[in-house]
Amino acid sequence: MEQEDGGMDRLVRQRIRGLRQARGWTLDALAARCHISPSNLSRIETGRRRIALDQLVPIARALGTTLDELIASDADDDVVIRPQPDTSPGLTTWLLSRERSVSGVTVAKMRFTDVAPRPTDDLNVHPGHEWFTVLTGIARLQLGDRTIVIHEGNAAEFPTMTPHAISGVDGPVEILTIFDHNGERAHLRDTHDR
Repeated sequence: MEQEDGGMDRLVRQRIRGLRQARGWTLDALAARCHISPSNLSRIETGRRRIALDQLVPIARALGTTLDELIASDADDDVVIRPQPDTSPGLTTWLLSRERSVSGVTVAKMRFTDVAPRPTDDLNVHPGHEWFTVLTGIARLQLGDRTIVIHEGNAAEFPTMTPHAISGVDGPVEILTIFDHNGERAHLRDTHDR
């Protein structure tokens, strides 16, 4: 007999089945990893058995996730990001990913209104790697001793241990950028320190 299944239970069951299938595992394979019988695991996935907390912990561990991620809400607030501009002289930044993203990267839209190159002794250096694409305008990437012009629609990728700075050429430039947590700390600190 199928248990009454609320929306959250249904979501958790879908996550268990989806994660298992994404790994290419059979019910038997997951059951062996979490020490639950295949028939009980099948009843959990199909809603014919209530989900108990003492079962979710080993299932989550076996699937390589956390209990929090397995039972997380699916409300729109978990999906929709409403970026707020953070403005400093010459730069506006909109964070497009959540702070401390589990993916280990930060995504941001940045608008540079400075058009003058930075002095070479004022270029940023920090551990990590950065990638960006130019949304509008033309970007000037100062990378060590080189100056590279990147046109709208093109992208750049570079190690951030090389001294670097971005500015616009002949006007403002907007970029979409991705950087790791080292870059996040450096860039977000820079926007508040300017």
